Amino acid sequence: MSLPADVAALYPFESQYHSVGEVQMHYLDEGSGKPLLMVHGNPTWSFYFRNLVQEFRTRHRVVVPDHVGCGLSDKPQHYRYTLARHAANLESLVLSLDLRDIDLLVHDWGGPIGLSVATRHPERFSRIIITNTAAFRSPHLPRLLWLARLPWLGEFLIRGFNAFVQATLVTATARPERFRGALRKGFLLPYNNWKNRIATARFVQDIPMDVSHPTWPDLVQLERGLPRLASKPMLLLWGEKDWCFTTKMRDQFLDIFPHAHSVGLRSAHHLLFEDEPEACLEAVREFLT
Repeated sequence: MSLPADVAALYPFESQYHSVGEVQMHYLDEGSGKPLLMVHGNPTWSFYFRNLVQEFRTRHRVVVPDHVGCGLSDKPQHYRYTLARHAANLESLVLSLDLRDIDLLVHDWGGPIGLSVATRHPERFSRIIITNTAAFRSPHLPRLLWLARLPWLGEFLIRGFNAFVQATLVTATARPERFRGALRKGFLLPYNNWKNRIATARFVQDIPMDVSHPTWPDLVQLERGLPRLASKPMLLLWGEKDWCFTTKMRDQFLDIFPHAHSVGLRSAHHLLFEDEPEACLEAVREFLT
């Protein structure tokens, strides 16, 4: 997919591709030095981390994949869009590039995906930054996500009208007025038709809410593996207005990682890197240096 000039101006990076089976997984690999791996969620893509890539590629090797079905990666229609598959894809990329001494930054679905790989290979990871995500079982699911999970209706709204991305740019930010022009276009671009919106629907459907869900065992395994990371320097950077990944989830991470440093952004929502870009850059910069 070629980018329009105005979007490319915000995202001035060279595309790389990694094969996972017959599927091509897009990623950025910018700069050199200590690896900084950033893992996005749903319905964002590597575009969400564009400011961090430009900031840290001068002193880090910044690697930012697009999950299969997202961003500039392939979007196969018959594919296992599950936590286990996404984690395996990321693991394949990390091992293929032989990344070591990794600083990891995760957001949203990037949390369980990235932390799954870190718990499998803790010796490859150095420092961890966790932002507005969860990696453990929770009995709570916001009403908007329940609506998105309704059989037939949820898929129709997400894939027919791009409702999940459209709603995210209004309800998951404290500054919806910013999402105009090239910025809005950049978030919407990869999800421009029914077929290309498959992953945004499958991510919502893959949220495990009870033991009957096929992803439940993978989430339990991840939750039990998190203590393997407890000795690593860790930053919890949180948009405190988030109605989905609330501060209660941050506090749950603090129970698991009591030595983590916590920075709360009171005016930021779920898309904290859009709501408070300078404050986020400052917090990450301070933690990494």
